[in-house]
Amino acid sequence: MSGERWLAVVGLGEDGLDGLSPAARRLLAQAAFVVGGRRHLALAGPLAAETLVWPSPIEDALDRIEAWRGKSVCVLASGDPFFFGVGTMLTRRFAPAEMIAVPVPSAFALAASRLGWSQQDCALLSLHGRPLEAIIPHLEPGARILALSWDDATPWKLAGLLTARGMGRSVLTVCEAMGGPRERVRAAHAQSFALDNVAALNTIALDVVADREARVLPRAAGLPDEWFEHDGQISKRDIRAITLAALAPRRGELLWDVGAGSGSVAIEWMLADPANRAVAIEARHERAARIGRNALSLGVPALSVVTGAAPHAFGDLPQPDAVFIGGGSSAPEVVERAYDALRPGGRLVVNAVTLETQAACVGWRAHRGGELAQIATAYAEPVGRFTGWRAAMPVVQWRLTKP
Repeated sequence: MSGERWLAVVGLGEDGLDGLSPAARRLLAQAAFVVGGRRHLALAGPLAAETLVWPSPIEDALDRIEAWRGKSVCVLASGDPFFFGVGTMLTRRFAPAEMIAVPVPSAFALAASRLGWSQQDCALLSLHGRPLEAIIPHLEPGARILALSWDDATPWKLAGLLTARGMGRSVLTVCEAMGGPRERVRAAHAQSFALDNVAALNTIALDVVADREARVLPRAAGLPDEWFEHDGQISKRDIRAITLAALAPRRGELLWDVGAGSGSVAIEWMLADPANRAVAIEARHERAARIGRNALSLGVPALSVVTGAAPHAFGDLPQPDAVFIGGGSSAPEVVERAYDALRPGGRLVVNAVTLETQAACVGWRAHRGGELAQIATAYAEPVGRFTGWRAAMPVVQWRLTKP
């Protein structure tokens, strides 16, 4: 290995050395220091080099690897090191120009090949070290999902989640130790899942079948209000859809939802794209706890909930790309601090219900610019033996893009 590329990252399958290319074998053979899990080191052995089993936390190994900089080092990883693997972690410390990576087929590729699925048509997820609920946004009728399990209990837990959500007829195919002599592929319906002795190292191939009453998350904003646990403090469905359109979520952006109430706006912001992030800021503890429960049930467990009053709760929060302020949290100092925190090009949206806050929106528009819109909704309700329109309180929305 050249001095410039001293760090080799070699993907390893269940077939061990037999599955490695000549180039990968050469990199491993000439390494003076080899790092990997116990299973990887055993599959690649016997090794003459000094070895290190990944510590816990795994990041503690980076200093040890750093100490060998310029010498021949080999890191062993599962399958493709840059597909839910250690490769990304290594690039946070070492430049790509210092590394040479040699992957083998990933667990996703192996599972897809066993079932004859087109990988590009599947959702590819990792449930390892992540809440199981992260799979919920992907549960759509006819969807095919390939997911790396956390452990042997993951298929059972997923089967229970599917059954509870009206998707018990979905088929889970559990692929164990793929590519090696102990490979096993077994399938079962979620509602009658009873596979025993599942290996801790497994990949789930899920073919989703949804019953008519199943709760399937739509792609557009505006989830039904009853899908959220709330105490009445919620941006109603139609207003919420218009608000999300004004906030204009883009992939990977961060939202502050100030005075989050039920967390509905932050949750739908995150549902717009798996890479989106949000912070729900809520002063009342019981509401903050409710936001956490809503985030789990609607498949965005990564939603960050900050309990505290704005603007003090802003503290050291990361800079937002968009800020939403509900009518109950629109004091002048909150709006000014939120505007100051916003990135250039970021969007600020304030929804006002009371005349006082609506008047303040007029003043903020005169000072900062942007646009005002009045949103009025009415719903058909019984009037005796007949039906009539009952108007909801109009909402004035001030929205602007920061220069």
